[in-house]
Amino acid sequence: MNRKAAFPVHDKNKRSRGSRGGEVAEGSAAAAGRRIPGSVRGGFKHLKPHSFGVILRNTDLQDCLNGKSLNVPLYGGKEFHFGVPTAQYDLMASKIRKHLANLKSCWGYEKSCKPEFRFGYPVCSYVDLGWTDTLESAADIFWKQADFGYARERLDGMHVLCQPQEMSDSSLVCSRYLQYCRATNLYLDLRSIKRNHDRFKEDFFKRGEIGGHCKLDVRALMSEGQHKSPLQSWFAELQSYTQLNFRPIEDAQCDVIIEKPTYFMKLDAGVNMYHHFCDFLNLYVTQHMNNSFSTDVYVVMWDTSSYGYGDLFSDTWKAFTDYDVIHLKTYDNKRVCFKEAVFSLLPRMRYGLFYNTPLISGCQHTGLFRAFSQHVLYRLGIIQEGPKDGKIRVTILARSTEYRKILNQNELVNALKTVSTFEVQIVDYKYRELGFLDQLRITHNTDIFIGMHGAGLTHLLFLPDWAAVFELYNCEDDRCYLDLARLRGVHYITWRKQNKVFPQDKGHHPTLGEHPKFTNYSFDVEEFMFLVLQAADHVRQHPKWPFKKTRDEL
Repeated sequence: MNRKAAFPVHDKNKRSRGSRGGEVAEGSAAAAGRRIPGSVRGGFKHLKPHSFGVILRNTDLQDCLNGKSLNVPLYGGKEFHFGVPTAQYDLMASKIRKHLANLKSCWGYEKSCKPEFRFGYPVCSYVDLGWTDTLESAADIFWKQADFGYARERLDGMHVLCQPQEMSDSSLVCSRYLQYCRATNLYLDLRSIKRNHDRFKEDFFKRGEIGGHCKLDVRALMSEGQHKSPLQSWFAELQSYTQLNFRPIEDAQCDVIIEKPTYFMKLDAGVNMYHHFCDFLNLYVTQHMNNSFSTDVYVVMWDTSSYGYGDLFSDTWKAFTDYDVIHLKTYDNKRVCFKEAVFSLLPRMRYGLFYNTPLISGCQHTGLFRAFSQHVLYRLGIIQEGPKDGKIRVTILARSTEYRKILNQNELVNALKTVSTFEVQIVDYKYRELGFLDQLRITHNTDIFIGMHGAGLTHLLFLPDWAAVFELYNCEDDRCYLDLARLRGVHYITWRKQNKVFPQDKGHHPTLGEHPKFTNYSFDVEEFMFLVLQAADHVRQHPKWPFKKTRDEL
C-alpha cells in the first residue's frame, strides 16, 4: 500500500450541501455516511454491530456500498467488497442490513450479544481461589480483564462531559478516568504553546485553548483525575477543556479544519516491540469502541516536545490508516478544529492492555487478541504459506545484543536438525537488515518459535493458532511472555531445570548490580530437545494443525 502524506489543511470556506443551513463540510463524516460520535440530544449512543463472516460493522457498511473494499478478514480469507450502482444502492443496503440483523455472531461487548455467540471465549483449566471459586466465574473474570469484556465495561462507563444543545455544537463523551474520549467540533489553539523536551506536558494547554461550544459539566470533568499520568489517562490534556462562547467552525475561528475522523494517541517506546504493540492493540480496541475500522482516518501523535519519534514498526500503521502519522507540532501556531476526534485508549493504563494487565491464573485464549492478530496480518498482506509436507517449522530468534545471547546456539541448532520432521531456521530481527513485514512473514509461518526473554518474543502475537512459543529462559521475569501467550492463545513453555542452564556470569546491571537479564547463557542440549519435542507434540495434536485434518481423513 502506498502511504499518503496527510495534508489536513482544509479551505474552511469550501462547503457542500447538507449541514446546518442545508450544508455539510465536504469530506465530513456526515457527508460520507459515517456516524458522528456523540449524539446531539442523547450524548453517547452505542450502535449495535452485526456480523458477516467474522463480523462487519454498521459504520463500515457505507464504505462497502460505495464500492470500497472493507479489508477485514472473513472466514474463508476473502475480502468483503461491493460495487453498487447508485440506482441499486437503497435496495442493496436494505437487503444487507436485513441479512446482518438476522445473524447471531457478535464480538461480545454488545449488550444484545449472547455468550454462546461471542467471537471466542476463554478456557480455564483450574480455579485461582484468590479470585473466585468456579471455572465459569474464572472465565468471566478473564474475559472482562483481557477480552472483549474489557471493551464492554468501558463502553458501559461512558458519560457525557460536554453536552451539545444544537446540531452544530461540540460534544465531549468519555469513559471513566478519561481513558478514552470522543469529541466533535473540537477546538485546539496552538498559537501560544511552548515546547521543550517533555513529551507529555501536563499544562500544555491553558483554559480557552482547548474546548468546544457545549454545556460543560466542570465538576464531572474534574472528578476523573485519579489516574492522571502521561500514558494512563487523558486527564492532563483535557482538564483545561473549556466551554466556549463561540462555535469554532461556524464562527470562522479555525485556521485549519480537519474533516476526517482523527485518532489522538500518546505513544510508548517506538523502538521496543512489546511496548509499541501496546499502542497498536489499544488502537484496535478503540476502533471497536468507536464502531469503525475505516482506514480513511488520521492518526495524530500527541507529543508536546519538539522532538521526532523513532518508530521501528511503522509498517504496522498501514493496518489502521491510509496516511502518515501526524505529529501534533504540525499544527503549531494555528487554531485547529477537528470535526470528529477520538482520544485512544492508552498503552500503560492501570488495569490496561496488555501492559499492567492483572490476569487471573488458569485461563487462556481471548477472542480479542486473536482478532487483533488476524486483523493486522490480513491488512498487511501476511499469509500462511504452509506448513509444507507436514514438517514442523522451527524458528530460533537469535540476539545480536550484548546480553541474553545463546552461547551454544550452533550446538542446539545441530541437535534440532537431527529430527527429520523439523524445518529449522535461525533469524535475527535486525530492523536495518530485515524489514518488519518480512519479520512478520517469518513469524506467521513458524510452528515453534524459540527465543530468549526480550521484546522480540512479542512476535508470538502473530504465530498461527496451533503454534508453540518456547521462551528459552525467562531471566526470572516469569509472567511477561507467559501472560502474553495466554492472551493470544498459543502454547507456552520455558526452561524449568535451573541445574541445566549455565549463565556466563551473575550479570551486570548498570545500577542494580547482579541481574539475570544482563548476561548470556548456555543450555543443556538433551533438556533443550526434550522441551522442543514436547512443543512439537502440542503442534501435531492441535485441532487446527493442517496436517492433522489430512491424516485423519486418510
